[in-house]
Parts: sequence; structure tokens; C-alpha cells
Amino acid sequence: MTKTMAHVLIAVLAAITAPAWSAAGGGGADRAPEDPVVVSARTAFEKKDWVAAAGMLKDALARNPQNADYHNLYAYATRKGANPDMNLVFKHYNEALRIDPKHLNAHEYIGEAYLMINNLAKAKEHLAALDRLCFFGCEEYDDLKKAVAAYEKQKR
Repeated sequence: MTKTMAHVLIAVLAAITAPAWSAAGGGGADRAPEDPVVVSARTAFEKKDWVAAAGMLKDALARNPQNADYHNLYAYATRKGANPDMNLVFKHYNEALRIDPKHLNAHEYIGEAYLMINNLAKAKEHLAALDRLCFFGCEEYDDLKKAVAAYEKQKR
């Protein structure tokens, strides 16, 4: 490989991985500040305060119904709470994916939700979607793959 080709290859790889690095939290000074609603929701998640998280996300959705992250996190908080309304969970995961079909967390979490209702085929559809979206692999794919494997082992 010539030096010029090596430099081109490095430049291409840097261009491909830079957005992913930034989105994963490894960005630099030009990184946009995190959404305060998302930060507050994550804080509630850490405390396992699903009711508070769902409430703040429901309010945020009333103000911004086209935010895929809010739909995804609202569905997550609802799913993790006591006696989750799975119809509501799927409604919001699907809305997140309608708004952003490449939303990695929504694919992972809806796959986990499908496992909760014993729909392995649908969970595997979202695992396949993550496989396509995560060209070099990603945590969301790995997590759902582990959940599917654990589900299959439990059902044997």
C-alpha cells in the first residue's frame, strides 16, 4: 500500500468514526450539550424512580412530541415500572422508530420488550436491524444479543 493510499484510508476511517465517537460521548469542544430532560431522566433511572422519570418524560413529550429520545425513554421508564402497560410501551418505542428509524436504543429496548411478552421473532427482527445499523458493532446490539441468548436458554 502506498503512503498516499494509507493516508486516504486513515482519513476515511476518521471521517466515519468521528460522528460515532462524538455521539458516544467521546467528542470534543464542539459537542452539543446534553438535553436536560434526558439528563434528568437518566438520574431518575439510576435511582430506579420509574414513576418520576415517566412523569417528566410525558411532560417533555407534550412540549416536543417529535423527539425520538423522549419517546424511547418514556417507553423505557414505563416498561421498567411496576405493572407496565405494554401497549403504551410499544406505542412509544414504535413512535421513536418512526421518527428515527436508526435509533439504536429504541431498537434494543423494543427488542427487550418483545422478549417480555414472549415474542422472540420480533426481538430477533430488531437484533437484525441493529446488526445492519452497527457496522462495526455496538453496545446496543451486544446487549440485545445477550438478552435474546438468555431468553432462549431459559426457554429450553
